[in-house]
Amino acid sequence: MSATLRPGAGPLSFTRLKWTSFAHSCVYIALLVCAFAAGKPEPLTFALGLTHGLLWIFMSAACITAARLHVVSLRLAVAVAVLGGVGPFFGSYEFIREQREQARRAPAPER
Repeated sequence: MSATLRPGAGPLSFTRLKWTSFAHSCVYIALLVCAFAAGKPEPLTFALGLTHGLLWIFMSAACITAARLHVVSLRLAVAVAVLGGVGPFFGSYEFIREQREQARRAPAPER
């Protein structure tokens, strides 16, 4: 991981990507519920599946670009791009893990 991550590069801020990842996880949960628990109601299952696929493509491209700009770590970008198609929860978890890691490394405020 890069020693210093920048807070954001235009619209590719860590916070925006994190919340988009959480929204993607919510869409995926809704897709799983529709597909397996609700009997695959159409066109809702199709719309959720399409949304999940498009969000995965967008998040993959955005996180890989953000990794190149040192906004997110390479580990996080790989989790989103490689594992995000199967389960976007991996990416959401990595955002939480990286945020905690950054907070742990941040210097304590002086009193």
